[in-house]
Amino acid sequence: MAKRIFTSFAFEDKTTRDLFVGQARNEKVPYELVDMSVKEPWSDSWKTRCRTKIKGCHGVVVLISKHLKNADGAIWEIKCVKEEGIPLLGVYMKDCNILDTPNELNGIKKVSWTWANIADFVNGL
Repeated sequence: MAKRIFTSFAFEDKTTRDLFVGQARNEKVPYELVDMSVKEPWSDSWKTRCRTKIKGCHGVVVLISKHLKNADGAIWEIKCVKEEGIPLLGVYMKDCNILDTPNELNGIKKVSWTWANIADFVNGL
């Protein structure tokens, strides 16, 4: 059975997120990435739908970039994931490091972007 993986990211990193999703499809990985990109104004109804999607996933991958600390939607998603007790993995994007990590990811495992690192997380779910 394929595992559902929610991907959280800063909107400014949409192109990199698209690359991440596209590469996952090319790798024929045994999981499905869930897109909840904000395509509408930030609202309580978006939060409700997003929480429902998160609760329906086996795990969450947060793409860590220099924009993440200021991404209100992604920060809310991280808090939601933690509230729901869903396994969470931080993945450093190119040219990012611990200084780019928001406080909401303290105590959460963070790795460099390799398919082996992501597969280890997914296989452990």
